[in-house]
Amino acid sequence: MVLRLVVGGYRVQEVRHRDGTIAFTIVGPDGRVHPEAERFLARYAGAGTDRTYAFLLVDHLRWLECEGLVLGSVSFRDLQRYMGAVGAKVPMPLGSPWRVGKRPYGNSALSSAAACLKGFYLSLTDAGVNTGLRDRLDVQRLPSQRDRDRALLGHLTTVLPGNPLAPAPMRRRHPKMLPDGARALMVESAASARDRMVIDWLADGGLRIGELCGLHLVDLHLREGAACAQCRSPHLHVCHRPGLPNGARAKRKHPWSVQDGVLVGGLIRRVSPAMVHSYFAYITGEYPRGAAHGVLLVQQHGPGAGLPWTPEGVRGMIARTGERAGLGRIKPHAFRHSFATAVLDASGGNLVVTREAGGWASTATVDAVYAHADVHDPVFDRALRTVWGE
Repeated sequence: MVLRLVVGGYRVQEVRHRDGTIAFTIVGPDGRVHPEAERFLARYAGAGTDRTYAFLLVDHLRWLECEGLVLGSVSFRDLQRYMGAVGAKVPMPLGSPWRVGKRPYGNSALSSAAACLKGFYLSLTDAGVNTGLRDRLDVQRLPSQRDRDRALLGHLTTVLPGNPLAPAPMRRRHPKMLPDGARALMVESAASARDRMVIDWLADGGLRIGELCGLHLVDLHLREGAACAQCRSPHLHVCHRPGLPNGARAKRKHPWSVQDGVLVGGLIRRVSPAMVHSYFAYITGEYPRGAAHGVLLVQQHGPGAGLPWTPEGVRGMIARTGERAGLGRIKPHAFRHSFATAVLDASGGNLVVTREAGGWASTATVDAVYAHADVHDPVFDRALRTVWGE
């Protein structure tokens, strides 16, 4: 079954295979699959990157069509112009920015677009198309301190792949967190036990929206000494399951399996008493009996009642609840930002503890986004007064 996601010109199509896996490809105005894009995206099928690359690449193909360029004649200067167009925040000398009516790419999206374009055009040169671009794209760079920290290179001098299209690195700004007292106000304004549970689980679990919507009942081990023997305290297992009917996907792929009826593996996350309490209030009062899909969150109203709840539905509920609570528009990821900052502060700045609590792949992300000095901290105050000679 093929589902059309974008209409007009080149478009992205989601392909659901019989085995439940999902792939993404690009088709042209005539409805035919774009062969070069299909060959490139096939490398990332099932890796979670193919969807992102498909939408980044389809934007580039539309730009080529608008500029009257073909893949065999694209120059390195054309690629630089494109990167400037998608990141432009003001009208350019020759007209409006590309993607009129849409927000320009931020630094993170520009980095992803640069990686996508480099990989795509290098795949073309491997096929003998536009081979002149290889010398401009296939460059190398010296390792940075962050590379040494990640790969334990130490004093070893070597070279790493570089990307001349990538933007300059930027220190990420401090994330937007919840207003003070937001959780209590939103719980009070929630319309159902399910909605209250979602707020508690986002606040105390630090779950991503895809992780929360992808949870199944079998993933939840909410009693002490669970049969999986992987964590003594109440916990849950975040499992990557491709092809869920609500489109939810966990970001990280940890191996998991069901052994003797007990789920083991996945990404283990601790569960608070408040999360357990709100779960039982929801499961005993509102969860539909006989739900064959086994997904934790279900729709409660409309023609889809009883079906797995989509991430878009959860985002809408959080936004509406925030408005009713007088907090303005709240996004689910703000709970994760607040959770990470609270854990970091409570652990005395321990990056490893915060990484494990929030399920990040490395401490580098935690350090770059959340680690900061509190100007009112006693240690901070003593350090400055020592420097000042006080």
